[in-house]
Amino acid sequence: MNKIFTKNWFMNLDLTLRKMGLDSDDKSFDEIKDNLKNQKKLSPDEFADCVAYVILAGGFSQKTAKRIHKIIMDKIQKTQCCDDLLKIFNNKNKINAIIKVWNNKKDFCYEYYKCKNLDEKLNYLQTLPHIGKITANHLARNLGENVVKYDIWIQRLGVVYGGNNALYEKINNKKLDADIKKLCDDMFEHLEHETNLPRGYIDVVLWKSLQNHLIEGL
Repeated sequence: MNKIFTKNWFMNLDLTLRKMGLDSDDKSFDEIKDNLKNQKKLSPDEFADCVAYVILAGGFSQKTAKRIHKIIMDKIQKTQCCDDLLKIFNNKNKINAIIKVWNNKKDFCYEYYKCKNLDEKLNYLQTLPHIGKITANHLARNLGENVVKYDIWIQRLGVVYGGNNALYEKINNKKLDADIKKLCDDMFEHLEHETNLPRGYIDVVLWKSLQNHLIEGL
């Protein structure tokens, strides 16, 4: 275990992001933390809104995703239809996915909350339009499930935590290596114990810190 992974180290990252005005994903850090500790059941509209954000976030900066997401969802919610969305954002695959989610929001939301456990929920989310294995974890976290998004940044940090540089060549944003997942899970378990915070919250703080180069050496 790398000795930098302490409570003070994590809390300093959290504080620095807040001072920089970077304390958000889809929602603010405080909203994310509260929802992970006291999960709220969402309406179909709220569910579709969360799915749309994660669809847009893939491959784009958070700033860009939030801006486009707000414009698109404002239009849909005001008109209750999905006409002409390509004029707002010219990505046919993502727009078609958002349209399908919105038009089927009641069924998708119902099926999600019908799932009996976290594994069933994660498997179900992967069946939604334009949601893959890693983005399913991102979506689940935004829905209030205490899970992490094993994206390439977190995989790199997990390897640093484990001190096994030989695993760097196995880092893959499309297929998560079992040994790297184990290191990431060990890292989150350690930081949960250190901070007494949900791993889903720890994940979003670490991810944002990595994205903004607050953690060096990766």
